[in-house]
Amino acid sequence: MAAQPPTFRFVDLFAGLGGFHVALRGLGGEGVFAAEWESGLNALYETNFGIAPWSDVNELDTDEVIAEHVPNHEVLTAGFPCQPFSKSGKQQGFEHTLQGHLFFKVHDILRVKRPGRFILENVPNILSHDGGATKATIIEMLVDLGYEVDIRRLSPHQFGIPQVRERAYFVGALISEGGLVGFKWPGESTEETTIATALDPEAPPVREVPERTQDAIDMWRDFLTRAPKDIKLPSFPIWSMEFRASYPYEEMTPPRAWSQRRPGKLDEFTGSFGFPLEGLNIAGQKLLIPSHSRRDGDVEFPGWKRAFIRQNRAFYSDNRKWIDPWLEEWRPWEFPSSFQKFEWNAQGGVRDIDEYVIQVRASGVRVKRPTTAPALIAMTQTQVPILGAKISGTGARRYMTPAECARLQSLGGITLPASDVAAYKALGNAVNAKVVRKIAEPLLKTLTSRETPSDITRPGITVAREAA
Repeated sequence: MAAQPPTFRFVDLFAGLGGFHVALRGLGGEGVFAAEWESGLNALYETNFGIAPWSDVNELDTDEVIAEHVPNHEVLTAGFPCQPFSKSGKQQGFEHTLQGHLFFKVHDILRVKRPGRFILENVPNILSHDGGATKATIIEMLVDLGYEVDIRRLSPHQFGIPQVRERAYFVGALISEGGLVGFKWPGESTEETTIATALDPEAPPVREVPERTQDAIDMWRDFLTRAPKDIKLPSFPIWSMEFRASYPYEEMTPPRAWSQRRPGKLDEFTGSFGFPLEGLNIAGQKLLIPSHSRRDGDVEFPGWKRAFIRQNRAFYSDNRKWIDPWLEEWRPWEFPSSFQKFEWNAQGGVRDIDEYVIQVRASGVRVKRPTTAPALIAMTQTQVPILGAKISGTGARRYMTPAECARLQSLGGITLPASDVAAYKALGNAVNAKVVRKIAEPLLKTLTSRETPSDITRPGITVAREAA
C-alpha cells in the first residue's frame, strides 16, 4: 500500500532530540527544516529524521536569508532555550546575552514566513518571569503578527505518562485564517500511571550506583525504619544539619553578624548538628553553618527558609529520642551536603525506600512513589533517577537507562547519543512527544486532510477537509 502523502509541512527550531518532529510526523506532517546548534544532536537529528539541521539560528540574520533558507511551512515549532527563564538559573530572561534573545529569532521567522500555526514550549517559570512582563511581551509580539495566542501549563502525567514535568505551551493560529476557533486543549487522562511501563527488567545497568550514594540511601532508609509508625513524616524537606543547631535565623543571621565583623555574636550558639561556634573566626564559623544559611549578603532570610529551619528544629526537638541514636550511628555531617537533606514524597506509603524511585539532587535525596518518575531535567549522571531494589527488576538499586528515560519522554525507538552522559542531558532538555501530539491534534485538525503540500497555494493557508 502506497504511503500517504504528507498533509502539512513543519519546521523544528531548537530541535534537540526531535520531540516535536516525532509528534508532528505521527500526525502526517513533513519536516522541511530544523535548527540545532549542538553538534552531536545536529548530526543525530539527520540520522533519525533524514534532515540536516541548520546549526546556528543567529545566522538567519536578515529577512532575505530567512526567506531563502527556511522553506515555506504551515506549522512552526520551537522549544526555545529555557535557561534564561528557569528558576534553577539566574533568570536573566531576554537580557541573557547568549540565549535570552533567541525568542526573537522565532519571531523573525514567524514574521517572514507566516505559517498558519505554531507551538512553542518553555519552562513554566517563563509565565511569571519578571513579574509577568516576559509573558506579556511574548504575547504582544505574537498578536502584533496577527496570531491568536493561548497558553497552558501541562505535564506528561496528565496524559498517562509516568512523569511529572510541567511545561508552558504557547499555541497560536493566524487570525486571518480563523485563529483558534474550534481549538481545545487536550483533556486529562484518568488512567493510573506507573513507572513500570517505561522500565525494561532485562536492561543491564549503565553504571554502578556509587558506594557513597548507596550509603546515603541506606542512611535515610534507616531513618524511615527508626521513625515510630504513629509519627507523621514531614512533608517539608528534612534538613538534618538543623538537628541540634541553634544559630539565629530570625532577626539576626550568621551573614548579618559576619557583615558587621562580629563573629562573637554567634559564640553562644551551635551550628550544623550542634557543633559549637564559640571562639571561632568567621572562616571557622562558615565551615559549621549550613550552606543554606551562610551565603554572604544573606543578612535576612526569606520567609520560606525561616519556616523550613523552624520546622526542622521543632521536628528534631519532638523526636530526638530516636533521632539522636540515628545521628550517632550514621554521622551525616561526614556526607556531602546534598546527602544531608531528604524529601519524602510518599506520605502514607510503606516506609521502605527500596519500594520507590530515588533522585539525588542539590536539594537532597528525593523519594517519589513509583506511579511517576522525577522530572527529567538536563541531568548530570548523579541526578538520573535511581530505582529502588524492589522495583528495579534486578533486585538491586540501579539507575534508569537512557532507553527507559526516552520512554518517559515518549521518544522510544529513536537513536540516542552514544554517550550515556550526553543521552541523559539531551533527554532532560527534550520535549515530550506525546504531550505535543495531544496539543497538536486539535490545533492542526484543519491541516490533516489528505491534500498534498503542492495543493497549498501559500504557507499557512488552511487546507480544506475531505468530505465525509
